[in-house]
Amino acid sequence: MMERLLYISQQTPDSSHLDNIRAACEAGCRWIQLRVKSGDVSTQATAAKIICDQYGAKLSINDHPAMAAVIGAYGAHVGLLDIPVREARQLTGEGCWLGGTANTPADALAHAAAGANYIGYGPFRFTTTKEKLSPVLGLEGYKQLMAHLREKGVAIPVLAIGGILLEDIPALMATGIHGVAVSGLITHAANKKEMVHHIQQALSCNN
Repeated sequence: MMERLLYISQQTPDSSHLDNIRAACEAGCRWIQLRVKSGDVSTQATAAKIICDQYGAKLSINDHPAMAAVIGAYGAHVGLLDIPVREARQLTGEGCWLGGTANTPADALAHAAAGANYIGYGPFRFTTTKEKLSPVLGLEGYKQLMAHLREKGVAIPVLAIGGILLEDIPALMATGIHGVAVSGLITHAANKKEMVHHIQQALSCNN
């Protein structure tokens, strides 16, 4: 079954992507997305796969579906401005868990029709983690999306993403989404294991 919590890697002044991935795995995250915008993606992807394997975690690669296939990653994810989902699927093959970023119901429906396994829907609120931020959705945006998907008879897991705080999760889950994707919430937590535990509790409160 698809995990409800996705940790998206980031680099901080004191820690690399790989450092933060290991810390997230140690804290109990079991689905990790490597999101590297520059540098040697191949080397970092290979190292991230080794770390995730050590902890029994699933690794997805952002923006590089071909790389995900090469290293045998669990999944890949493409953004709105990246390679289209249909082309990404041709690169990953059917065995890869493929996600696409969406900001409107039309985006989500297009990704579903193109073969995506899940939708990363956002941003929920403003976040400094992502450049070229799409319009902020707020809670109402998720209510509208889930109503639209039900109306169209489309069943696809939706992850909320973008500036999500712990206290936001229960209301988001009540809209019918599958889970959340977070970065800074875990990266900057003083006690990452405790934070992951609280997130997972919040994710299960409506299920």
